[in-house]
Amino acid sequence: MQTHPTQAHSHDQSHDQYAALHSQFTWHVPEHFNIAQVCCARWAQQTPNAVAIREHRLGASGKSAKTYTYANLQYAANALSAQLQQTGVKRGDRVAIVLPQRFETALAYMAVLQLGAIAVPLSMLFGPDALEYRINDSEAVVAVVDESSEPVIRGIQKNCQKLMTILPVGGELIAYKAIKNIAKNKEFEQKQKFDPKTHADEGAILIYTSGTTGPPKGALIPHRALIGNLPGFVCSQNWFGFDGVQNKSSKAVFWSPADWAWTGGLMDALLPTLYFGREIVAYRGRFSPEAAYELMQTHGVTHTFLFPTALKAMMKAYPAPKKHFKLKLQAIMSAGEAVGDAVYDYCQKQLGVTVNEMFGQTEINYIVGNFAAPQIDSRTVASSTGTHFASGGSSKRSTLVNPITGWPAKPGSMGKPYPGHKVAVIDDDGNICPDGVPGDVAVNRFDIHGVPDPIFFLGYWKNDAATQAKFTGDWCRTGDLATRDAEGYLWYQGRADDVFKSAGYRIGPSEIENCLVKHPAVANAAVVPKPDAERGAVVKAYVVLAAGYADMYAINNRAAQAIDTPPAGQKSIKISVKSEQDLIAELQAHVKSLLAPYEYPKEIEFIDALPMTTTGKVQRRVLRLQEEERAKQKVTNQPS
Repeated sequence: MQTHPTQAHSHDQSHDQYAALHSQFTWHVPEHFNIAQVCCARWAQQTPNAVAIREHRLGASGKSAKTYTYANLQYAANALSAQLQQTGVKRGDRVAIVLPQRFETALAYMAVLQLGAIAVPLSMLFGPDALEYRINDSEAVVAVVDESSEPVIRGIQKNCQKLMTILPVGGELIAYKAIKNIAKNKEFEQKQKFDPKTHADEGAILIYTSGTTGPPKGALIPHRALIGNLPGFVCSQNWFGFDGVQNKSSKAVFWSPADWAWTGGLMDALLPTLYFGREIVAYRGRFSPEAAYELMQTHGVTHTFLFPTALKAMMKAYPAPKKHFKLKLQAIMSAGEAVGDAVYDYCQKQLGVTVNEMFGQTEINYIVGNFAAPQIDSRTVASSTGTHFASGGSSKRSTLVNPITGWPAKPGSMGKPYPGHKVAVIDDDGNICPDGVPGDVAVNRFDIHGVPDPIFFLGYWKNDAATQAKFTGDWCRTGDLATRDAEGYLWYQGRADDVFKSAGYRIGPSEIENCLVKHPAVANAAVVPKPDAERGAVVKAYVVLAAGYADMYAINNRAAQAIDTPPAGQKSIKISVKSEQDLIAELQAHVKSLLAPYEYPKEIEFIDALPMTTTGKVQRRVLRLQEEERAKQKVTNQPS
């Protein structure tokens, strides 16, 4: 197990400070709490001219970017709230938001939430069937759309009985007129103000899971969950630009390619950034390493959340990014998959930032991670946990005795539980596993002081059975497997349905995938079990070649060996017999040299792209089911 070289001399001190941070942290959750109020309305009053949203245009300078202040955001949100009320939206009604990263998306969330209605974020990447399922399941009464999503929603409206109104961000939408007036500096009379007394436990957002573990389920997120997110957000973003002394202001500029329709983009990026009154960059274009680096340079981005797949692509495209871009990065959070030490080293050496890995899921987000911040005064924690982590102005404070340095990150580790969350690795019966023994990562309903943890979702929408199955007593299971070491760090072993056994050995795919990606020919990889009569399963790797390597290995259209037709949307890369076998042998030797002999992939298939969720997670389940189907066909086709 690797240990970061700079941490050896400070383990005891770090452990003591970590324990102090947890023991002295307390939650202050008010009875009434509204996300829109703390993310927009209060800043519109306190710092109305501060930039909230900055829209990036590819190739444009930072000065030409379109900016919107918190006053602009509140002004337009009020107009949209009035429009929603006119369509009949009431407290508790569901409103679908089908928009990309843009100003109108932020105002749609604020408008819906300040009415006490429930926002249903829907990704622009969803096809008609996916949208229809979620709109019908949520019983959304209104859909807020833009020019690209409107035709799809109108096409399925006849199949969505509850969907009475479609509001495009243009045309008849009152908020659109308000936006135009903002741009022209004209007055727009506000006839109504919205100040709902929503309970902290009241539903705010209905987010559908990404489908990595089966059909999507709607997770109902309460307003208080944003409070539960904040300790992890601040820690993973290295205090998010606060000075560590007075903490009166931050100059943080945030950006993430994560879709604002998903937990990663909404709860880990947009809402916490607005909560602290800072600006977030919006970009509607497709992700590319060049576009990402250009955007961060143009807008002086200081804090970011980048998926491991994005970081891998950036690492391959720009091995020495500082030669091409001037960056101001102070923190990188990464989540969704294991980062791995190859990407970890790249961020540290080439970007000058120790990446903070984070773990969470839609239902219980931001619960575990790393925190590589330099030493600061303990008043940062006192101010953050007391003032900012409550209702946006509470005088209650938590205090710490010693200066806080965070805790050293260990390459490949998920990190430690963030303050306020009681996390353990448990077995099938709900017992805490000994150190080093794999089990299910779980979060307790109560923190170490017996106070309810605000991070918890309210339940799965119209699915009580699934909600109950998520819990064992007071433990909420994540379905992700990990081990815990003696210092309290968690080590990811994969999804419960991703880990498999081969010849009696327990195989976790992430370690092998990380090893493969270290080879210069590999852009990305996914490891799954291939059914085998003798060993139960053998290790198989699907590999995406790095740019240029496909040509080097003489691609042609002839398969080196009989391979079944991949499922729709996938295309196997065919390599000449000699070149393919040479490369396979090289990759197998590479893994053998770094991992245990039983872990190297017995079979490797080259593919042009891995099946991914819209949040950037590899869908190993798709590949695993493909292997199972191939095995069944092979048995069926055998002569009797």
